[in-house]
Amino acid sequence: MPNRTPHLATADATADVAAAAAAYFVAGGWLASVHSPDPLTGLLAGGAGAAVLVRTAGSILARRPRVCTPADRVTLVRAVLVACCAVLAVAGLLGRQPPGTLLILLGAAALALDAVDGPVARRTRSASDAGARLDTQTDAALTLVLSCAAAASVGPWTLLIGLLYYAFTAAGRFRPALRKTLPPSRARKAIGAFQPCALLLALTPGIPAVTGAAGVLAALALLLLSFGRDVAALERAGRAEPAAAGAAGTFRS
Repeated sequence: MPNRTPHLATADATADVAAAAAAYFVAGGWLASVHSPDPLTGLLAGGAGAAVLVRTAGSILARRPRVCTPADRVTLVRAVLVACCAVLAVAGLLGRQPPGTLLILLGAAALALDAVDGPVARRTRSASDAGARLDTQTDAALTLVLSCAAAASVGPWTLLIGLLYYAFTAAGRFRPALRKTLPPSRARKAIGAFQPCALLLALTPGIPAVTGAAGVLAALALLLLSFGRDVAALERAGRAEPAAAGAAGTFRS
């Protein structure tokens, strides 16, 4: 089958993003109107969900060439689900209402689809660094949304789970070593997947508060350990590079 031209790929990417935006406009708008106690809360909840989707859509539209692979389409669906979760989380927080079953179901669906985009990318031979970053950003957004939802029932300290990724990213702006690519790690992936699982468990109606809090606390401890290990590894690699460059220069001279 012949390759599609860049023009067609750009058109497909724009259409995919537009479809995701339309889906959120309908679903997110309905959720905001039904679950918000007043119009201002609905506006803020809808804006929170839109912010999630805008970040994902912006990452795709900023690509050169602007392409949207089959795996990216799965991630776009995940982003719409996460955006809807954000609507429910913000509406619940501002309205002082406990998270409902719908938030749990949407969050679980977004989490389950995380196991789909990778195999789709490999099967369609469309895996890319841009797609991996998009997937990671969507994972981080889901974790942040769920940690916000859990803050009301478990405690504000759960926000640390959702904010750590963004703190690490922000630190990379000041520490070049933290911007380097980490080698693949099954332990890192497992710990990352455990975060939304623990948060969803804590949010599930009927789960004892002590059990939910213990699971989230264990998730936070593992996450801190994982980030600490990665930061240390990146810093060591950053210090080793100048030393290696200096040794190479001495040898050439």
